[in-house]
Amino acid sequence: MKRLGYVFIVLAAFSPAMAAAATNTFPLFTVTPSPGGAQTYSVSLQVLAVMTLLSFLPAALIMMTSFTRIIVVLAILRQGLGTAQTPSNQILLGIALFLTFFVMSPVFTQAYNEGVKPYMNGHISAQTAIENAAKPFKTFMLHQTRESDLALFAKIAHHGKFENPQAVPFSLLVPAFVTSELKTAFQIGFLLLIPFLIIDLVVASVLMSMGMVMLSPMIISLPFKLMLFVLVNGWALVMGTLAASFYH
Repeated sequence: MKRLGYVFIVLAAFSPAMAAAATNTFPLFTVTPSPGGAQTYSVSLQVLAVMTLLSFLPAALIMMTSFTRIIVVLAILRQGLGTAQTPSNQILLGIALFLTFFVMSPVFTQAYNEGVKPYMNGHISAQTAIENAAKPFKTFMLHQTRESDLALFAKIAHHGKFENPQAVPFSLLVPAFVTSELKTAFQIGFLLLIPFLIIDLVVASVLMSMGMVMLSPMIISLPFKLMLFVLVNGWALVMGTLAASFYH
């Protein structure tokens, strides 16, 4: 009898909500037909959609922008210098984040002008705003994605040929873009490591010839690598090369 009482209490609590849903009069979540076949969503649904999209913002920032290439190159550079945790992870993330904003500034501006701003002014619907805002990102990603990587994921997904580049779905473009970015980042990192590797080899050979086998070559080579990097204005070269690599 006690369990039956609990059932009645639950039914009594949810009966107003179920009745409102059955009559389509639930005020918080409503969809209103608009002229031309479109649909207008209530403010609560729009807020819910925005909050859901915000949860994917960190993943979108990493996988759909220049952040991946920049942070990987900076990590390889720190490894090549042999400075352990200097610069720290927080500094590298900050540099990569603001350099990403610099590189993606034209894309962000175009997405705002064509998608967000007209929607906020009430000129276009939410669906049209999302499509317009996504076009600049798709164009940017297509310019950085190799055709071989895109063809690979299209083959895995058993997808046919695309009528035009804008017809490529994000489900294929994002993994192809990330794969291309990682490949490009490792290519740049390889070129960065060559001069540091030469210094390590020279220092190790000199120490070996002097019979100083117990002395770590990293301790001796670190000042020379830092001096070389500073003399050639290394940070400016790396930052400039990374920013220019996205717009050939």
